[in-house]
Amino acid sequence: MAVITISRQYGAGGKTLGKMIAAELGYEFADSEIVARVAEMANVSTHWVETVENEAGGKLSRFVSRMVSKPLVDKILKGERGYIDETIYLDYLVLIIAQIADEGDVVILGRGSQYILDDHPEAFHILMIDAFENRVRFMQKNYDLSEKRATRLIRGEDKRRKTLYQKLGKTDYDNPFLYHLVLNMSKLSLEEAKQMVCHRINPQKG
Repeated sequence: MAVITISRQYGAGGKTLGKMIAAELGYEFADSEIVARVAEMANVSTHWVETVENEAGGKLSRFVSRMVSKPLVDKILKGERGYIDETIYLDYLVLIIAQIADEGDVVILGRGSQYILDDHPEAFHILMIDAFENRVRFMQKNYDLSEKRATRLIRGEDKRRKTLYQKLGKTDYDNPFLYHLVLNMSKLSLEEAKQMVCHRINPQKG
């Protein structure tokens, strides 16, 4: 398997596990690189892409679409001026994740990659789940957050991701039948999860 996607409940440790797996297997780890590639393709700053990404399904794209005239949008899309909104972001996201997967030997973090690469012959899809209270503790410990801040962040991010999946035409990201492996992090340490995945991908590594 040359492509691993990691979908996760926020605070389950997906980014940490993804980096661990990539380091163990000698794979690339694709997270912020996806944002950078979208920004390059759209000829905009990474900050703009991150803003659109964070507002997926929110008010931003509707606000922008009301403000920007069609002639200006046409010029932008012809490459005369950089621009990105929610629709353009999703189009580029699908294209870039497919490109990264075709490059091979990569761990891709989130962003609906389990849907985008559903039919990819070399993709191995992982879902990480954990109890809400464990996710709060993980965020407190690893990101130096208060319990209140961690709780608010997790709830907000869970809602944002659900909306993103809806924009991709999907609502069942937690359906276990979408994945090759579901990791219950209430029962596993990150090290145990890493060894389990690496052994599945490359038995000599596990």
